[in-house]
Amino acid sequence: MVWSNEQRAFAVETYFSQSHSIVAVQRAFRTRYQIPPRDRVPDRKSILLWVENFRGTGSVSKKRRGRPRTSRTPENIEAVRRSVLKSPRRSARKHASALGISNRSVRRILHQDLHFHPYKMVVVQELTQQDWINRVEACQHLIERLPDDAVVFFSDEAHFHISGCVNKQNMRYWSGVNPREIHQRPLHSDRVTVWCAISRIGIIGPYFFDEDDRAVTVNSERYVAMIQEFFAPALEELNAGLVWFQQDGATAHTARNSMAVLREMFPGRLISLRGDIS
Repeated sequence: MVWSNEQRAFAVETYFSQSHSIVAVQRAFRTRYQIPPRDRVPDRKSILLWVENFRGTGSVSKKRRGRPRTSRTPENIEAVRRSVLKSPRRSARKHASALGISNRSVRRILHQDLHFHPYKMVVVQELTQQDWINRVEACQHLIERLPDDAVVFFSDEAHFHISGCVNKQNMRYWSGVNPREIHQRPLHSDRVTVWCAISRIGIIGPYFFDEDDRAVTVNSERYVAMIQEFFAPALEELNAGLVWFQQDGATAHTARNSMAVLREMFPGRLISLRGDIS
């Protein structure tokens, strides 16, 4: 049990006032703090330990064990907090050097006292101011044009490289002499090209663009073949009713034969570059 300093002080006071009787202390403790009969009260060992601490230190607080915390003082914690907030991209080692605190102490303060964590930068495509305006206009257009119960399939393909990678900074080769260890890799790493379509009623895919077990470039002919031979049958199995189809402006998607097939499948319900909703 974790007892408060007030409860410990009461137990010590009662111990001296009741002629060092442990049973009397426990009874008074149960009455003072309204503890039910079956619930725990401080045992003999705890009460005697509190009395011993009081006699030795004049305090009933629990003794701290180990070395005192000399570096993680409130002043250092505040100094680290101000330094990190001022320069959040600076490394912990540089913060430690600038503040005159050990690197280990700074890291402990960041993790255990300030609850800060290192976050990686995410690289995304740059957006211009007009892009943000276009996104809002596209959302408003979709809200106006699409019925409330519309089923929209959003689609796209992506490349996944499967050759793996070697981190030279973490990779080591232990030997008495330099073995001149090298890692050979092809100029163009192996990859798979995967297409998928998602909606609120389910997912169609994945579909792999490959020939002879090798990834191939997505052109209009292969895209049309996928739509007719894979997507259309899967859509019929879902029995989704009127479906709106969305795709991005990739060349294979917006070629003449691709757009002709999609307009036939989704008349008036094609969300695409040069589609019914641009």
